[in-house]
Amino acid sequence: MNMDTVRVIIADDHQLFIEGIKTILGRANTFNFEIIGEAHSGKDLLELLKESQPDLLLLDLNMPDGDGLNMLSIIKKKYKDILILAVTMYDEVKLVRTAFSEDVDGYILKSTGKLELLEAISEILDGGRFFGEGVKIHILPEDEREAKPSKFDDKFVKKYNLTKREVEILRLITLAMSNKEIAKKLFISDQTVSVHRKNIMRKLQVSNTAALIKMAYDNSLV
Repeated sequence: MNMDTVRVIIADDHQLFIEGIKTILGRANTFNFEIIGEAHSGKDLLELLKESQPDLLLLDLNMPDGDGLNMLSIIKKKYKDILILAVTMYDEVKLVRTAFSEDVDGYILKSTGKLELLEAISEILDGGRFFGEGVKIHILPEDEREAKPSKFDDKFVKKYNLTKREVEILRLITLAMSNKEIAKKLFISDQTVSVHRKNIMRKLQVSNTAALIKMAYDNSLV
């Protein structure tokens, strides 16, 4: 995402946590972050979104007046352009998988460090999807983050004119791997992965990584 300023809303019922996030973002040199709002409950958040929509929402899934996952679903359906990074203390398998199915753009634990927080935000703003070290194993636990033999249908590959490298990268994207992780695994640069990701999305005619992964699952490609 190319922009001079990234508009952010932080939704969490702990003001001390909000202040900590604001400090981290204020010192970041990756983007110019503008905090346009804070919400301490789901109700406050929905009212805030009626007035102003951010580029990025940092959302605690444990809001005091409701189910954070339900809030995630509501916002994703009503405000499709808002990128959502779940920042929570919960790493339960069911919660992570449900957030994944609701097209959350990123999911990290509150116990993470500031570097992973900034990496997650950067990946999301670049059109990717990010799952932190403490939760990514829950997305596809049976393969324990190891790539499976390719199951991509030849007809699908030919229909969309995907190259062997694009198929390989698409398979790794479905494992919720970031551009940096894919680059490291394939011994190529982050920029090369980013170019391949954009080409894959163009060929499959999808506008974001969540839709890309959904298409892969819907077509039994993983």
